[in-house]
Amino acid sequence: MARTRKTSREALEEKIEKAEADVIAAKKKYDQATANLKELLDKRDAIRKEEILSAVVKSGRSYEEIMNFLNAGSDGEKTEK
Repeated sequence: MARTRKTSREALEEKIEKAEADVIAAKKKYDQATANLKELLDKRDAIRKEEILSAVVKSGRSYEEIMNFLNAGSDGEKTEK
């Protein structure tokens, strides 16, 4: 049985189709990885918020004291908003 040789155009079209499929697969994997990263970062942020809230409650400081501290600049003076 004789094999027919593909024209360069047909070979090029096949390579393009394969490259497109590769890009689609890579994008799907990228999207899954970024969604996973976002989920993990959200969980970390929730844990950090809970830790901060717990520390504030345990500190015994008033709301005003905490806000003054948080709004203070590096030299201890209030910063402008």
